Amino acid sequence: MAVEKRMIHRLPGGNPLSVDLTIRRKLWRVVTMSWWRRAAWEVSAVRGSVHRALTGPGPERDVTVQALKAAGAALLAWALVGWWWDAPMALMAPWSAVVLVQSTVYRSLRAGLQQMILIGLGTLLAAGAASLTGNTTAAMAIALPVAVLIGTYARFGEQGVYASTTVLFVLAYGSYSSSDIWHRLLESLVGALIGIGVNALILPPVHLRDVRDCLHRLPRDSAELLRTMADDVERGYDRHSAERWYERAQRLIRLLDDLRNARTWTRESYRFNPGYRMRRSVPALPSSEWDALWQRIADRLMSITGKLVDTAGEDRRLAAPPDPVLVRLRELLTAVAEVCEADEEALTEPGPHPASQRETAVQSAWDALADLKRRLHDHDTETATAIGGLVADVQLLLYDLAAPRPTEAAPTGYAQ
Repeated sequence: MAVEKRMIHRLPGGNPLSVDLTIRRKLWRVVTMSWWRRAAWEVSAVRGSVHRALTGPGPERDVTVQALKAAGAALLAWALVGWWWDAPMALMAPWSAVVLVQSTVYRSLRAGLQQMILIGLGTLLAAGAASLTGNTTAAMAIALPVAVLIGTYARFGEQGVYASTTVLFVLAYGSYSSSDIWHRLLESLVGALIGIGVNALILPPVHLRDVRDCLHRLPRDSAELLRTMADDVERGYDRHSAERWYERAQRLIRLLDDLRNARTWTRESYRFNPGYRMRRSVPALPSSEWDALWQRIADRLMSITGKLVDTAGEDRRLAAPPDPVLVRLRELLTAVAEVCEADEEALTEPGPHPASQRETAVQSAWDALADLKRRLHDHDTETATAIGGLVADVQLLLYDLAAPRPTEAAPTGYAQ
């Protein structure tokens, strides 16, 4: 007890309460600083997005254009139905129009059809329940569960909420006579037509940029990963470094998923798109054969980095490569990075390119690989096993990189 009392008096404030307050103040400062950093990061991200939207084409500008089109469609629907027509349920028109400025014209048409079906079903459900019960609360209790269940049907997708919200609108306004029902459906139809028309006729969206961005990032990110690996191997890598390589290789796989999604969006954005047909020329997308090629390359990089993880750290499952092997491995990784950089240039600037630099890099990689193969017999079985696994993966990677490059897509601009 005496020791505890002496310890308490040595602490700030001389008593346990002051110690507790000091700790709380420190924790509060740490939490507050964390919040401020997070808020500052969000503000910086928003500022960057606004700057990119104002200064050049890109995803941020595309989103801004679509947002302005949605707001314009809602205002136009309100001006026509609410101000000029003075309809009793004018809210239905802008409510329908604002959500039908979708990311593609095809989605606008599909969502418009889904929306009209759901609004019609919701209106009929609400009117039937109100006529049956004569009480708003009882009608909600009957109609809402059915409307919510209808909205969960997979074919209706994101528009499913319109069934239940229409029931609420109808019952809350207390207007469910035959004329009210027809007014509501007509106003919704007008809003849907305005939303679809605005999206289709005013800067109709065509998703070409995302495919190119993903395809350019694949060789660029692969080259950056390979150069990082070469630098770390030269300095002497540890398990933490190898695990970071593996995580970056995994991001290449996710980037391939983004590429496939982008091609799907591109094909969809051509459907029912008058803007695409009115354009004199649309730049062709790179061939989809690039996707398959980079899928194989990303898989090889995953395998190589995974084996290097297993050769590092105290709990490694493969023998660590000796220094002479690491020297040749660094040269090999650098040469493969140069090949990837040449592929990025070919994708960025379509057309004929001098092949000498790329061929030189490929030949350097093959020479380094041949030297690694010759060194297999100079080591014990455990080391030879580790080196052999790396050699096999790198050889498969080089075969993929040395294969003929895909040809350009057709000049029509249709996404393959």
